[in-house]
Amino acid sequence: MPETNFEPKRSPVSAVLRVALLSLALNIVLVAVKLALSLVSGSLTLRADAIHSLVDVFASAALIIGLHLSERKSEEFPYGLYKIENVVSVTIAFLLFLTVYEIITEAVMGEAAVVSYSGWVLVAVAALVPVPYLFGAYQERVGRTFNSPSIIADGIQHKADVLSSLIVFFALVGQYLAFPLDRIGAVVISLFILRSGWDILKAGMRVLLDASVDQETLEVIRAIIHAEPVVTEVRRVTGRNSGRYIFVEADVVLRLRDLERAHLVSERIESAIRAQVPNVDRVIIHYEPWQKTKIRYAVPLADQKGRISHHFGEAPYFALIVIDLITKRIERQEIVENRYASTEKGKGLRVAEELLAYKVDTVITQEDLTGKGPGYAFSNSGVLMERTDASTLSDLIDELLLRLYEE
Repeated sequence: MPETNFEPKRSPVSAVLRVALLSLALNIVLVAVKLALSLVSGSLTLRADAIHSLVDVFASAALIIGLHLSERKSEEFPYGLYKIENVVSVTIAFLLFLTVYEIITEAVMGEAAVVSYSGWVLVAVAALVPVPYLFGAYQERVGRTFNSPSIIADGIQHKADVLSSLIVFFALVGQYLAFPLDRIGAVVISLFILRSGWDILKAGMRVLLDASVDQETLEVIRAIIHAEPVVTEVRRVTGRNSGRYIFVEADVVLRLRDLERAHLVSERIESAIRAQVPNVDRVIIHYEPWQKTKIRYAVPLADQKGRISHHFGEAPYFALIVIDLITKRIERQEIVENRYASTEKGKGLRVAEELLAYKVDTVITQEDLTGKGPGYAFSNSGVLMERTDASTLSDLIDELLLRLYEE
């Protein structure tokens, strides 16, 4: 069954913005209803829960601000105004701490008062319990459809609000049955608000202080860069957050000296990162040419005894040989199986892609690959191709070493 497309005619940004606006509207309604019920019932727990919902209002507003500012850049602010969202978040966090202090002070030190209300208040509170959960589930579906982590996170936050809503409901039920649970419920909800405020403060301060992107995301980016066949080494990958967006910078070594081709490779890497890592605003690739100290050769073999195959794609095995150019010795030698030897179509190109994943520098064959699919793949990736008349791998290695000693 095909996946349901919730916003078939909208761009991802407009779809996410629409859901963010819906979230803001829902949260404002929930705050208003809970405040009204708290005034009617005199419940401190309901008032605390209304403030807890107010956190979601701030979160939704911050999301909308971030989306609105995502397109705003200028000469004075070339990296955008994303951090405004984080400045607001830190301010909100301190306001939440002050609110928690006031609620707990009233709950612990305030004069005890009998809270009484009719049963319809319980019915109204019970009706509110599933609302954030259902909307949160909808947000998660839309967020996954448009690959928006912010909407997914907001949806998870809404679903988690069910727990605090249940605490409010049971506190009110207890109070209705003459058990003094209202103040206890208010303290528990205050702890929820305190945790939310701490999370907001921590996330906001990390961004304002230019803390690095989390290590897991950096490893994903490093793997994406390393998967590019032309890249021989990924020396450094760094990233920083700004608002909800990521700025990435990487130092790589390319098997190329042509600056124009190197620029095309960097654009290809950037596109791959943007496709696989959400909310990437800018990618800067610093590349430098490869300084040869070692060469990795690939040679098609007819068998594991070392007989060189006459065919490239149909060779059952490949020898991978690493020769150190400084010591002029073989550093490593291994034989790998050709997984595509029995493939009916496109085997040559698939084998070439497999060898590129091994980061080979030179492919030596008896067959001429010029003008063929594998030849184009190797040429575009800066891999050299050589032909040989040697019949065995040992003879070929002797020739390679002799060539090095003669240079």
